Amino acid sequence: MVTLGLRIVGVIAILVAVSSTLGAQWPSYPTPDVPRAADGKPVLDGPAPRTADGKVDFSGIWARGGGGGGGRGRGGPPPPTTTPDGIPLSGFGEVAGRGYALPLQPWAAELKKKRMADNSKDNPDVWCLPIGLMQYHNHPQPRQIVQAKNLMLITYESNYGLRYIYMDGRPAPDNDPTPWWFGYSRGWYEGDTLVVETTNFRGDERAGWLDVNGSPYTEALKMTERFRRPNFGTLEIDVTIDDPKAYTKPFTVRVNQRLMVDEEMIEFICNENEQSTKHIQK
Repeated sequence: MVTLGLRIVGVIAILVAVSSTLGAQWPSYPTPDVPRAADGKPVLDGPAPRTADGKVDFSGIWARGGGGGGGRGRGGPPPPTTTPDGIPLSGFGEVAGRGYALPLQPWAAELKKKRMADNSKDNPDVWCLPIGLMQYHNHPQPRQIVQAKNLMLITYESNYGLRYIYMDGRPAPDNDPTPWWFGYSRGWYEGDTLVVETTNFRGDERAGWLDVNGSPYTEALKMTERFRRPNFGTLEIDVTIDDPKAYTKPFTVRVNQRLMVDEEMIEFICNENEQSTKHIQK
């Protein structure tokens, strides 16, 4: 049986194999507006860029940073599992990293146990469907943020996902719309922090996965993200999961990402020559 884990390993292997030939596919083109040293290397520890109206600009191609895996570096101490102030570092396999007991409702704990026993075969990633915002945040494939005056777009290389964040002051929908795989996101600034509130999620069996191990969410989920860019090359996202149907209380996790410079996104069409799902036992 082909599992999600095998698919993820396969994707990473493909990316590694492709990386050696990228120079033959695209001309080398430096990322504009990046501060550089005299030798041309990017200087990523300087101040974050700003938009014309003085707001922090989150635009760029971002790769997942460290934390949340719970593994041990070769010959060194285990990496941290929380921020210095105790916020769990989110992971792709576990939304709050290893060692953090999620405040699951009993039915949600049983569902997660079943999903893990089934080798995560119903994760939407297996079926080339949108994988949920937390899995996108933590996915090893990159994402690109494009920021305009009243709209932020995030394109995810994984499953070619596209997310809209409306920044024009609109409220959440109140006309009982069809729920979205990505939810419905509205953003605003609080100082240098971009706050994004997302509701109106699909929460069915296929859609509601916060992580590879199947921590569930429902249509009641309200996700609040706080984006910060403390320097040019670093992105910190604190995410609060508030889903009273699946969890006994809200919880917050940290996602760290790093800027990718002088690189481009790769087109990734999951269903193109897809050969895995036919081997999965129903």
